[in-house]
Amino acid sequence: MTSFIPAIAGIAAFLVTAFSGFFIIPWLRKLKFGQVILDIGPSWHKNKQGTPTMGGMMFALGTVVALIVAIVTDYFTDAGVFFVNTAAMRVQNAKVFAGLFLAVGLGVVGFLDDFTKIAKKRNLGLTAKQKSLGQLLVVIVYLVILYCYGATSMYIPFLGRFDLANTPLAIVFWVVGIFIVYGTVNAVNLTDGIDGLCSSVTFVAAVALLVFAAVKQYVGVNTLAACLVGGCAGFLVWNWHPAKAFMGDTGSMFMGGLVVALAYALDCPLILLPIGIIYIVETMSVIIQVTYFKKTGGKRLFKMSPIHHHFEMSGWSEVKIVGVFSLITLIGCIVAAVLLYFGGYFEVM
Repeated sequence: MTSFIPAIAGIAAFLVTAFSGFFIIPWLRKLKFGQVILDIGPSWHKNKQGTPTMGGMMFALGTVVALIVAIVTDYFTDAGVFFVNTAAMRVQNAKVFAGLFLAVGLGVVGFLDDFTKIAKKRNLGLTAKQKSLGQLLVVIVYLVILYCYGATSMYIPFLGRFDLANTPLAIVFWVVGIFIVYGTVNAVNLTDGIDGLCSSVTFVAAVALLVFAAVKQYVGVNTLAACLVGGCAGFLVWNWHPAKAFMGDTGSMFMGGLVVALAYALDCPLILLPIGIIYIVETMSVIIQVTYFKKTGGKRLFKMSPIHHHFEMSGWSEVKIVGVFSLITLIGCIVAAVLLYFGGYFEVM
């Protein structure tokens, strides 16, 4: 019986994340690591000036500690999650720990970006080239780990499983992987713009990923998903409107890394399309806004992008935006479940 390990991980992630806020938030205030608010944003956001940022350290810490707790518990109870010496379990463990590496590595890039903003007292941290280079290096190392452990297959609903790395077009594994991971991480980053939005949307997505992993009996993956669920819930204690801390790029990149790593660990990264519908809409709203602005000589299609700011400037409260976007994410998760069920995903063990 191994189902208690993910439960322990989720509870530990919630407790560590929530209670670490009592220490990390005052520490960030003492160091004056506060958010810098752009003048082009909603005027009422000026009230948030100085709110501690880099709060993502809280759920990054919660996730890492929770996974360690789960591994130690598994070892002493012989629950059979991480210490089963079979080929399938070795591959699953590689996906889990590679996913943690991806999240932590991207979180470090986000930390450097946040720290640069604070040190230079501006809203822009690392240059676009510096940030992209750091992200790409972490993503490539992540893909190399997957490749070395043979974790290169992808399941496409209704079509079946394809091993992208062992085909005449093996480069597809690398090109598609970089596109999906890099794109997802930055899409999650764009969703972090108002109190509780990114953590709420990701909480819903993480619950869906947890359920899918449980049905597939991928207990290690299920445990990592539980860490993300608990971490999001624990962070919402401090990030719910009115937020007492923001996650910063430290948190949004860590969070984005875990989301995409879980999808890869389930061998079906394409489920990010319905599950991450809000991430996609947020990203597309920026692309459309910039393109429209350039083509029309300065006109704007949205009042502001990403699109959550458009609704905010249209009179929606932050709580309403979070609620609606979370509901849309839930619908996307249900669509993903339907596609996986009727697409034969759960029949392949």
